Amino acid sequence: MTSPTVHPAQQIVDLGFGFILSGALSTAAELGVADRLVQGPKSAALLAEELKADAQSLYRVLRLLASAGVFQEDEAGRFSLTPAAEYLRSDVPGSLRSAVLMLTQKIFWAPTGELVETVRTGKNPFDRIFGEPFFDYLASDATQGAVFHRGMSSLSDLENGAIAGSYDFTPLSRVVDVGGGHGGFLIEVLKATSTVRGVLFDHRHVLDEARIAQAGFADRCELVEGDFFESVPSGADAYVLKRILHDWSDDVCVRILRNCRAAMAPGGRVLVVDTVIPRGNGPHGGKVLDVMMMASLPGRERTEEEFAKLFAQAGLKLSRVVHTPAALSITEAVAA
Repeated sequence: MTSPTVHPAQQIVDLGFGFILSGALSTAAELGVADRLVQGPKSAALLAEELKADAQSLYRVLRLLASAGVFQEDEAGRFSLTPAAEYLRSDVPGSLRSAVLMLTQKIFWAPTGELVETVRTGKNPFDRIFGEPFFDYLASDATQGAVFHRGMSSLSDLENGAIAGSYDFTPLSRVVDVGGGHGGFLIEVLKATSTVRGVLFDHRHVLDEARIAQAGFADRCELVEGDFFESVPSGADAYVLKRILHDWSDDVCVRILRNCRAAMAPGGRVLVVDTVIPRGNGPHGGKVLDVMMMASLPGRERTEEEFAKLFAQAGLKLSRVVHTPAALSITEAVAA
């Protein structure tokens, strides 16, 4: 829908320039500008001296970001933090600095720049650009892999509490977070429900940075190394798949879901935490994420009907969709 204050022609131009803002935001996050402004406003020249950057170039980037509400320039040419810029600090709860660095990695940026190839052929250019599939590349490049996993944790921290609080976990005794990363979502589940015991299931290099013990839940949560393509820990009441299925094709998703179906206790359930694309032309974060997935991965965001089809192929059936205050919903499946 066109904004009533923006001419349709200008809307198209603004959308075309969108990648410039992303680049500027990434630059400010990488340099750590926000951390340098905690004590008060500073000029671009002083910031450049502290950051070992070019003063004029830094000024131009910050001027652009200030026009978008990230930082603010005063009449003396000094920049200060805004409420949005606070989230670029590295030392505050809910920091999104790592998330910005992850979202603007070349693993997303470069394939999106060649999106027309995907649309013409139905295949993304990731393998051609980086020499191997997405997750293989992250496993082989420790630096890029760390940026990705830290960024995902940062992004998830913004939503985990709201999502966990939208579902009643009290009837459950054992919850497995499949591909649960550093454990951010499982921590929120354990906080909300004192009777639940958790299992954080992921690859070893991911579990090495798990935050379960740091959060004080080492006695209620075990860390289990494994590969969800092969199997998942057995005997749990619920298997959480948060931001997992959207990475993969339908065939691979069915394989993962079948592993969960085979492992779950009688009366168990699978909780898929992904966006559920609504009908209509309205804006929705899942629509943006869906094209991002299309450019870099074999996965996609799905509608409720598409989830139901996946579940049916895996011996499950859709029982309900729980919408949350976040962009993600909880799609619940039980044994068919």
